[in-house]
Amino acid sequence: MDSSYLFVYGTLLQDFNNAISRFLTEQATFVAKGYFNGKLFEVDNFPGAILTNVESEKVFGSLYKISDSHKTFEVLDAYEGVADGLYKRLLVEAYLDSGNSVKTWAYIFNHSTKYLKQISSGDYLKHSN
Repeated sequence: MDSSYLFVYGTLLQDFNNAISRFLTEQATFVAKGYFNGKLFEVDNFPGAILTNVESEKVFGSLYKISDSHKTFEVLDAYEGVADGLYKRLLVEAYLDSGNSVKTWAYIFNHSTKYLKQISSGDYLKHSN
């Protein structure tokens, strides 16, 4: 299973207006806001999400359709530290505000969250403002 979609919930959101979020908006089209089932944590001035099967645990963000998956994921994987094991890019089920769901890539934190502060709202934008 592959996907040309990417779900973002942190510094890749267009509201962060940094070089990498601008790169993403140049390489992809915003589709919808939504969430996936997981928990969100403050890692080190950036968020990290883990997956859960609990319906009430949600990580909120935005879904994008990627135009050139190879080029885009090459840049984003490097930014997210995939090769170093900081995050892993996994296929997840995202639930959109429209009520639809889609299989999409998401960067999932790949370390213990034992000593990290959970962002209980699941919304990094609300947390960081």
